[in-house]
Amino acid sequence: MDSMVGFTLTILLFKTTITTSQGMVMLIAMVVVKGYKILGQGKRKSNSRTSMAQREEVIRRTVYVSDIDHQVTEEQLAGLFVGCGQVVDCRICGDPNSVLRFAFIEFTDEEGAQAALNLAGTMLGFYPVRVLPSKTAIAPVNPTFLPRNEDERQMCARTIYCTNIDKKVTQADVKLFFETVCGEVYRLRLLGDYQHSTRIAFVEFVMAESAIAALNCSGVVLGSLPIRISPSKTPVRPRAPRLPSY
Repeated sequence: MDSMVGFTLTILLFKTTITTSQGMVMLIAMVVVKGYKILGQGKRKSNSRTSMAQREEVIRRTVYVSDIDHQVTEEQLAGLFVGCGQVVDCRICGDPNSVLRFAFIEFTDEEGAQAALNLAGTMLGFYPVRVLPSKTAIAPVNPTFLPRNEDERQMCARTIYCTNIDKKVTQADVKLFFETVCGEVYRLRLLGDYQHSTRIAFVEFVMAESAIAALNCSGVVLGSLPIRISPSKTPVRPRAPRLPSY
C-alpha cells in the first residue's frame, strides 16, 4: 500500500511538473508574441510620425509664388530666388494660356524660404510676384507618369493632387465637394487600400482656373480629416479598356 501511495505521488508530482513547465513555456511564448506585436505597432507609428515630420519640414522650406507672367520660365523664376538660398525644385503651374500663373519653390533650408518672402512685390516680366509660405510640399514624381505631349501638359494644368482623404469619403463625395467649391470636374480618380488609413485622389477639372481655386481648399475638413492639395505633375490618363476573357 505504501508502495502504491508512493508511486501515485510520484506520478502526480511528475504530472504537476509537466503541467507547470508547459504553462511556463506557453506564458513565455505569449509574452514574447505579445511583445513582438507591440514593438511592431510602435515601429509603424514611429515611421508614420517620421514621414509626417519630414513632410512638414519640406513644407517649411517651400514658398508659394503667384501672379507670375505667362512668359516667365521655371529657370527665370528660380534665378530670381538664387540669392535667397539653394533652390531644390521650382514648379510653375496653371494654364499656360493664362496671363498669370503660380509656382512652388523648394529650398534646401528654412532660411532660404524665409528670405524668399522678402521678394514679394518684385517685378518679374510685366507683373510683381506675390510670395507666401506654402501649405503643401512638392511631391516627387515617377518619370513614367509625366506628361508625354502637349495635350497631357494641358491636362496637368487642370489637375490637382489631393491627399489625407478620410476613408469614409466616397468618390461621389469628393466630386461634389470640388464641383460645389471650385468648378466642374471632368475626371476623378480616388485611390487607396485597406493597409492605409487615408486615401488620395487626382481631380481633373474642365477649366484650369478651377484647379487653381482648388489649391485654396488645402486644410479644409472633408469627412473628418483636413485634406492636402497640391498641383499634379501627372495627367489622369483614361483607363485602358479590359479585354474580354474567353
